[in-house]
Amino acid sequence: MSISVDVHLLSGKRAAVEVEADASVESLKHRAQSALAVSSRGRLLNSAGEVLDGAQSVTQAKLRSGDVLTLHVNQVQIKATKQAGVFTAFIQASIGAFAAILGDGSVVTWGPDRFGGDCGAVKDQLTNVQQIQDQLCDVQQIQASTHAFAAILGDGSVVTWGDAHSGGDSSAVQDQLRDVQLIQASHAAFAAIRSDGYVVTWGDARFGGDSSAVQSQLTNVQQIQASVGAFAAIRRDGSVVTWGPADYGGDSSAVQDQRRDVQQIQASALAFAAIRGDGSVVTWGDARNGGNSSAVQEQLRDVQQIQAGNSGFAAVLREGLIVTW
Repeated sequence: MSISVDVHLLSGKRAAVEVEADASVESLKHRAQSALAVSSRGRLLNSAGEVLDGAQSVTQAKLRSGDVLTLHVNQVQIKATKQAGVFTAFIQASIGAFAAILGDGSVVTWGPDRFGGDCGAVKDQLTNVQQIQDQLCDVQQIQASTHAFAAILGDGSVVTWGDAHSGGDSSAVQDQLRDVQLIQASHAAFAAIRSDGYVVTWGDARFGGDSSAVQSQLTNVQQIQASVGAFAAIRRDGSVVTWGPADYGGDSSAVQDQRRDVQQIQASALAFAAIRGDGSVVTWGDARNGGNSSAVQEQLRDVQQIQAGNSGFAAVLREGLIVTW
């Protein structure tokens, strides 16, 4: 017996993947990587944000047809030589600095200090040293705001550095940053999803760093997208929660009745676009940045995928047509 699951990338790209019930989760992940045309190492997460054990069978992992999974892969891959060997690095950038995850899980940064180029203050936490009495702290993911970085370590904790006002200082929420699975960044703030679906935010409140107004709703979250200064989260039941300044798309009250059965969200600089289960699209935020799709609403049927530019969106329909606004 086989099952079919829907696997998403954080970019919004998705694919239906069919696998035998007795196949391994690792096999399912490889099929998903092939279907989504990604070659980077990654982790497969269930709808609750929990990392699936590759050694388990699909049945043991309690996966069923129709489940929505997330394939979390790092964003950029490069090859470089180091002495006689070769290592793989994954790079993330702020406005003027870079941070790379090396093949051994350690991190190297470069660029101006004011943009997060100096991680010296947390360097001892960003190394992959495994000894009998030491904890393995391999870095799994790095996200960047304009002036700061946030890294998820192998144990699910988070390390931040860079400009404090842009999210480089997470000390106020450090005790909440445990079992973190995914992080998204706006211009000057971060939002992290824990394995229990709870969301933790920090950074500049003017750019979505304060989610206190909607914190009670930020449970069972499985996806987050960020505009320049706001966030939108999809909960397990398909409902959407937004926060941050209205100018950046943080206020979705005008489409409150349409924020249901949402499968995917994409963000331009100041607006959001969401695909619902029936293939229709709902948008909100700045009209000049794609927040108003009324001119093409009748064409937005059977939408399979949305991609966002800085000030607009493009939707791919089931028949292969593309609609832009």
